[in-house]
Amino acid sequence: MENRKLAILISGRGSNFVAIHKAICRGDLDAGICCVISNMPDAAGLDYARASGIDAIVLQSQGIERVQYDSLLIDTLRPFDPTLVCLAGFMRILGPEFLRAFPGRVLNIHPSLLPAFPGLHAQRQALEYGVKISGCTVHIADEGVDTGPILLQRAVEVLDGDSEETLSARILEQEHQIYWRAIALMLERVTRRK
Repeated sequence: MENRKLAILISGRGSNFVAIHKAICRGDLDAGICCVISNMPDAAGLDYARASGIDAIVLQSQGIERVQYDSLLIDTLRPFDPTLVCLAGFMRILGPEFLRAFPGRVLNIHPSLLPAFPGLHAQRQALEYGVKISGCTVHIADEGVDTGPILLQRAVEVLDGDSEETLSARILEQEHQIYWRAIALMLERVTRRK
């Protein structure tokens, strides 16, 4: 049977992870989650993973050099043999060594229509720039910051009077709709290659 396992990396509440898991449970996404890893021990998403019977692992990153942390992460993930590594609010930049370990198989979701507003606080950047349309993007992670090949995007209108919080909430709703669809597209690509 083909490998359709997902490893999910989180740092906080893990709402995109939860949306992916629910898509699997509904039968909309033909995949399984082999593990959830967080660099923050108090990430709420870990509780959901444990309650769902998914391996939940804490790999604290504070005070650890990027190369050393990436190596630790690779060693932790390898036994799970994930087809895709999905970054879902993982607030740590992964280096070239990590990306080489899972070439073309690391996905990220970002709360803007890339290439606009990469990096942190994308929603704030959109509001400060005065755009009328923002949104979210799922892309394949590369060595740049939010620069990898785009898989799916969803537009979100910026409303008069929007705050960073209100815009973020509407974008997040769309993230929950497109991430699992992008994963499905990638799984078809990856499994066809084998």
